[in-house]
Amino acid sequence: MNTASGILRLMVCKAALSFLIIGVILCSQSAASEQPPELLLGVEPEHNIFDQMERYRKLAGYLSEHLGIKVNLTITSRYGEVINRLKTRRLDGAFLSSFTAALAITTLELDPVASPVHLGGESHSRGYIFVRSDSGIQTLIDMEGKSIVFVDPASTEGYLFPLAVLKKHGINDKNTFFKRHYFSGSHASAIFAVLDGRADIGAAKNTVYNTQVSLDPSIGDELAIIKESPNVPEEILCLRNNLPEEIKEKIQTVLLSMETTSRGRNILRQFRALRFIKASKTDLDPVLEIAHEAGISLTSANTR
Repeated sequence: MNTASGILRLMVCKAALSFLIIGVILCSQSAASEQPPELLLGVEPEHNIFDQMERYRKLAGYLSEHLGIKVNLTITSRYGEVINRLKTRRLDGAFLSSFTAALAITTLELDPVASPVHLGGESHSRGYIFVRSDSGIQTLIDMEGKSIVFVDPASTEGYLFPLAVLKKHGINDKNTFFKRHYFSGSHASAIFAVLDGRADIGAAKNTVYNTQVSLDPSIGDELAIIKESPNVPEEILCLRNNLPEEIKEKIQTVLLSMETTSRGRNILRQFRALRFIKASKTDLDPVLEIAHEAGISLTSANTR
């Protein structure tokens, strides 16, 4: 009887130990699923791809150090591609320009986290429509029958804004109004396309335009700005809404506190920013207004 009782107690203890081990494993797996071992953030192709990677690489390293999570980067080949990769959950978030941020927040329910304040002291940008100074083009009427270069269908400053300008003046078909139109893929490329005579008219964001002029002041003499958009957010870090809240809050805290440490300020300078500020959905209200004027619905916008 004693032997049987001992065996029974031993079996009960073993069963309890097995359940305990299983519980620890399940808890560990649950914790691991809540906190991803790595984060993959997308970057849009605004500048030269090597310049972009160098600029963001050190910021990603800083985030990795302070989050305890490896932050990886991928630069997409075009603006709309980042939306497609977010749709398929192959990105945890991305540094987005205003139109793609509005698309991602509206259609994919991404959460806006933070925006950089750049060295000029602004977190916003504006769209420019520009021509060669010697082109004779000064008004919208002068543009008819000419060629125009846009940036990308998913760019506020480089496509949405000029489209809104055309719509406001009753021009609903750019295919018949312009002799030719095409997309350059980046703001800098659009600027140089007009500068080199490959297009009569161009559209791009003011920050890239002004950077090019600062590098080569003759560009400011050779080009003339004929239209300018309202302010829109230049860049917003947006994250998937199903990421753990703790991770999203920590990322925001790390970015917003960078200017308080010497190392953080050094990384910010290399990133060409003064600091990060908190971003919200209302920041994108001007983009929604421009989209409305352009006759574009964000829920059905085609970024391909």
